[in-house]
Amino acid sequence: MKEKFFVRLFAESEAGVVQNIIHRGLREINGKDYPAELMEEYCNYFTLEKIKNQAISAHMYVAVSGDEIVGTGSIAPYWGSEKESILLTIYILPEIIGQGIGTAIINTLEQDEYFLRANRIEIPSSITAVKFYEKLGYIPKNGVEPDAEGIVPMEKFR
Repeated sequence: MKEKFFVRLFAESEAGVVQNIIHRGLREINGKDYPAELMEEYCNYFTLEKIKNQAISAHMYVAVSGDEIVGTGSIAPYWGSEKESILLTIYILPEIIGQGIGTAIINTLEQDEYFLRANRIEIPSSITAVKFYEKLGYIPKNGVEPDAEGIVPMEKFR
């Protein structure tokens, strides 16, 4: 990447930009491994209201390059637990995947208080992202076969 980027907390006014990144990731990246109808269901799920609500219950971050938001990721307590956390909605603009932004987002999430207090961190990974998360030390919980929703649950212990 020519321009430097940094990761910071999300602001509610950025929900539309984050929604666009999530929708593009679902359609253009995950769409290679999943049926288009399923990706549209997920896009319909990620409304502006859902993103804003997630930012209330989770710590949501954005990656910024210049003045453009280029990625997002969140961390939250896993079902309210103080000993387990979950990483959610980690997406990068498709045209800049592979330039270190996803790793920077994960590194930021792994410095967050929800990560630092947890013994176990889970990621509901797409099939597409399994190898990426494995490089960062996450392992599939039940093998690499996706569940009924097409998700590969992955985890890391601390």
